Amino acid sequence: MATRIHPQAIVESGAKLGEDVVVGPFAYVGAEVSIGDRTVIGQCARIEGETTIGQDCEIFSHAVVGSIPQDLKFHGEKVQLIIGDRNKIREFTLINPGTEGGGGVTRIGDDNLFMGYVHVAHDCRIGNRCIFANAATLAGHVEIGDGVVVGGLTPIHQFVKVGELAMIAGASALSQDVPPYCLAEGNRAVLRGLNLTGLRRAFPREAIDPVRAAYKELFERGKPLKETAERLLNETRSEEVRKMCRFVLETKRGIPFERKTKA
Repeated sequence: MATRIHPQAIVESGAKLGEDVVVGPFAYVGAEVSIGDRTVIGQCARIEGETTIGQDCEIFSHAVVGSIPQDLKFHGEKVQLIIGDRNKIREFTLINPGTEGGGGVTRIGDDNLFMGYVHVAHDCRIGNRCIFANAATLAGHVEIGDGVVVGGLTPIHQFVKVGELAMIAGASALSQDVPPYCLAEGNRAVLRGLNLTGLRRAFPREAIDPVRAAYKELFERGKPLKETAERLLNETRSEEVRKMCRFVLETKRGIPFERKTKA
């Protein structure tokens, strides 16, 4: 099947379209856009700026991908948006490129789902296989690891980091970093435990048990957090626990957990 561009679509001269790309009616594709094979651009979607989209993506009606950052410090400098393969970008989602202050690139991996009205702001880094439910909003410079789930109507503060296989519940408001494998909920969101459903889908039980023990040591024993993380990092053979500990030691915004008073 050859590339199909609807006669009422606008594809600017200079745009690069791969094989079997579909561009629907009233869609707009800018001159600096590059679209991979078999990607489908829906009716009234708008793709602009220096935007690269991978193969087998679906961009639905009225999504806006690559429009200039919503940052008052942006003054027209050359910036990019890079999106991987097999991403689904649903209706009215807005994804912005980077800014000079953040390295100039917003980067999204593979196999992600962005439901309706999601916003991904400038300079974000998103891994693979993530799900962002309706109206989840990421401020600038947010970093999201692989396999993360963000519930609907949840905003994430700028510069926050969320580790792999973490889950942020719907209608929360996240302003601090969430370690890998953890579940956070509330306004403001705090840790509520582990994302056991995600862990069970990804790892055998013998890999999960050390993570459960480490979570208790880190967040439920009332001991100094970074001292505990350093101790566990030196003691454990579990790579998953080591990832949690390194995340805790490297956090800039802190970890949102309720500190216990009992040892």
